[in-house]
Amino acid sequence: MRKRPNLAYKLAALLLLIIYILLFKYIMIFEHQPENANAVTAIYWATTTIATVGYGDVVFTSLPGRVFSIAVQVTGIILISGFLATYVITPWMDRIIKFRLPRKVPSSMKGHIIICGYNQLVETLIDELAEQEITFIIIEDEEDVIKELVYRDIPCIFGTPSDKQTLLNGSIEKARILIANKSDERNANIVLTAREFQHLNIVAIVEDRLNSKYLKYAGADMVVSPKSMFGQFIGRKAMDRLVSRVTGTTEIFKGVHVTEFPIYIKSPLIGKTLKEVSSQRLTGARIVGIWKSGALSFNPKEDDVIRGNSVLLAVGTPEELAKLKKLTH
Repeated sequence: MRKRPNLAYKLAALLLLIIYILLFKYIMIFEHQPENANAVTAIYWATTTIATVGYGDVVFTSLPGRVFSIAVQVTGIILISGFLATYVITPWMDRIIKFRLPRKVPSSMKGHIIICGYNQLVETLIDELAEQEITFIIIEDEEDVIKELVYRDIPCIFGTPSDKQTLLNGSIEKARILIANKSDERNANIVLTAREFQHLNIVAIVEDRLNSKYLKYAGADMVVSPKSMFGQFIGRKAMDRLVSRVTGTTEIFKGVHVTEFPIYIKSPLIGKTLKEVSSQRLTGARIVGIWKSGALSFNPKEDDVIRGNSVLLAVGTPEELAKLKKLTH
C-alpha cells in the first residue's frame, strides 16, 4: 500500500462507502423508515452526504442517525479534498513545474564546469566549487532530482546529458570542463558527444575500473574511479582494523578527502539518523559509508541510526571534516 498510495486511497474510499450504506440501512430500520432501507436509497443518501449536497429529502430523525450524518459529512470533506489534491491539483502542478523545468543556461555563462549527473559525490564537489566561486551547471534527466536542485537554488538544467542539443543548452561551447557522472555505459555516450568540442577537458567517473580504457577510447581526458579510491583506503584499514582503522585520510580530488570517524560515547550524533545529520547541514561533509556490526556499507540509508559503535566514512574538505570530527566526540 505504501508503494501504491492511490490504490490505498481508492480501496479506503470504497470500504467507507460500503460501511455507510450498511449503517444507513440499519439506522433507517431502527428509526422505523423501512421504505428507505434499500440499496438504491442508501447509495443516493451516502453520495449526496459525502458530497455535502444534502438535498434533505432523506433524513435521520434520531440522535444516532444525526451523529452518523455528521461523521459522513466530515469524512466526505476529507475524501473530496484528498481526491482533488491527488487527481486534480497535484497533476496540474506537476505539469506546470515540468513545463517550467530549466532547460537552458543564460547566454552569458562561460568558463564554467558542466556536471552530467547528480549524486552524493557531486554534492561534495559542488560545495567546493561554490566556495571557490567557480561557475558550474548540473545536467540531469530525472525530474525529481531537478525539482530538488531548483528548490535548493543549485544551477541545473533538465535534459539527456548525452544529447548534443542538451549540451548546447548547457553552453558546452563556452565551458572548460565536463564531468560525466552517470553509469559507465551512459558516460561513454556523453564523452563521445562532448568530444566534438575539442577545447573541452573531459573527466569521466567510472564505476568499474575495467571500463576505464573504453572511456579513454571514447575521448575522456581523465578517468576517475571513486570506488577504487575508497577500496584502496579501506584496504589499508583492513590490514589492522582494530588498531588503525580510523587513522589518516585519502585525497580523492584536489582539496576533497575521504576519512573515517569513530563515534564516541558522548557524541551528540548518537541516536540521529543520517537524514537528520544531512538535513541539519552541521558540517558540510557528506557521509558516504557507515560501519555497522563490523561491516562497511557504501550505500547507507537515510534512516540508518548512528550508534556508539558506528564508524562514519565521510567525504569533504579538510575544514568540513574537522567540523564533523568535533561532533563525533
